[in-house]
Amino acid sequence: MSIERAARRAARILVLDPDGAVFLQLHDDPEVGLHWVLPGGGLNPGEDALAGALRETVEETGWTDVVPGPALWTWEHDYTRKGVPTRQHEVVFLGAAPRRDPVGDLAESFRLDGIMTCRWWTPAELEDCPDVLWPPSLVALMDDLHRHGPPDQPIDLGYLPNLP
Repeated sequence: MSIERAARRAARILVLDPDGAVFLQLHDDPEVGLHWVLPGGGLNPGEDALAGALRETVEETGWTDVVPGPALWTWEHDYTRKGVPTRQHEVVFLGAAPRRDPVGDLAESFRLDGIMTCRWWTPAELEDCPDVLWPPSLVALMDDLHRHGPPDQPIDLGYLPNLP
């Protein structure tokens, strides 16, 4: 039996500090459980993916100075958003920013977006993370990015089902 899912477009930014650490947010979803995800979220109707990723990043971090780079990856995944089974198509962009905590009063944004906490992860810490990472291949994707630089065109990771 398949579940009818609402389609949603989203965009995120892989925010890296000068030393290669990545900024992630912890969410809890009834379908997925605890998982760490890049800042970003749903696109408004007609909104460009990069503009949406930057807008969402400002809303979730208070940072207005993230330097955007090229689109890195696209992927689709399932989760439950505010009680609605959803299939989300995401574009992930590269971004650069200094390492710091989010700024401003973000309590309402965190509550609305279901963000439990956030933190910077070094590549070594990320390799040892016992929690689910989104996208699931984030460690390998970041390693490939470090070794080869950004791709000429975004890499389509396809549909990635949730692990049991």
